Amino acid sequence: MSKRNTRFICTIVITIIGALYVWAKPDDAITFPTEYRQWAHVKSMLIGPASAAYKAEGGIHHIYANEKALAGYRTGQFPDGSILVYDLLEAKEVAPGITVEGTTRRVDVMVKDSRRYSASAGWGWASFPGGDRTNGTLTAERAGECLKCHTAKKGHDYVQSEFRR
Repeated sequence: MSKRNTRFICTIVITIIGALYVWAKPDDAITFPTEYRQWAHVKSMLIGPASAAYKAEGGIHHIYANEKALAGYRTGQFPDGSILVYDLLEAKEVAPGITVEGTTRRVDVMVKDSRRYSASAGWGWASFPGGDRTNGTLTAERAGECLKCHTAKKGHDYVQSEFRR
């Protein structure tokens, strides 16, 4: 075999191995869904200072669902590809009795992928603090806390919110 043919075959083999590596490489990072404000608005809530959860969860909450997640709200079983966003904003009282949205405290994201997240009931979680849209990766301990809390809604495929009709 000539050196030219050997180099050609090596190049093809390296290209195939590289492509397979990229294709098969697990990537657990959930990316920030920049378009979520265009999705269906599921519901909103306000957690005020009188709540025991105020320190961690106080503020105005908006929940959004992509098109696939809407099917899950109808059936109670969320298909793979469902994405839910929990948008937590500071609550600012601008006048007595008038509260408006302040800055973003964090954006939490749930992604349904039964294969990728089989160890956590098919759901992956991410949390993007403040205005950071680059790294929402959670520690295994924090993701476990998400699953623990969501287990209470196992009958609704681990989704806490109900679609407001």
